Amino acid sequence: MSNSSSKDVHVPLRIRIDATRQLLDVFRDGKLCKSYPISTSKFGLGFEPGSNKTPLGRFVVGEKIGAGAVAGAVFRSRKPTGEIAFQGGEEDLVLTRILWLAGLEETNANTRERYIYIHGTNQEALLGTPASHGCVRMSNTDIREFFDEIPEGTPVEIVA
Repeated sequence: MSNSSSKDVHVPLRIRIDATRQLLDVFRDGKLCKSYPISTSKFGLGFEPGSNKTPLGRFVVGEKIGAGAVAGAVFRSRKPTGEIAFQGGEEDLVLTRILWLAGLEETNANTRERYIYIHGTNQEALLGTPASHGCVRMSNTDIREFFDEIPEGTPVEIVA
């Protein structure tokens, strides 16, 4: 029996999103197992409703949406439209899969109401740079691979 405190609770899988490096890192049993290029908000980091900023802090994956959808499937209000999007264009589309984040801190408790997701994008050429409208964008291939590995309730931390 160990004398570890509750702060040392074993978390087998966790996600860290680094807004400075524009990378999403997946840790299993404390070890980095995969990094993915991402895009956080082109409007910066913050918590204000309507700001289109990416929030910082601790979150969990509150809901997974889109299991089995084809790459490029368009979602509006978290429902598949039946459309398939191509890369490019001006619109900031939510594609392929959605991991809806829920904030765990007072400052980011509004994350779910702000509809902040990790999702696929039609703007893959911009991955690696801040380019989203608040969400965390991934390539459609990466979000499909990543989605099946991540259970609801997985801890997520977004850092600057």
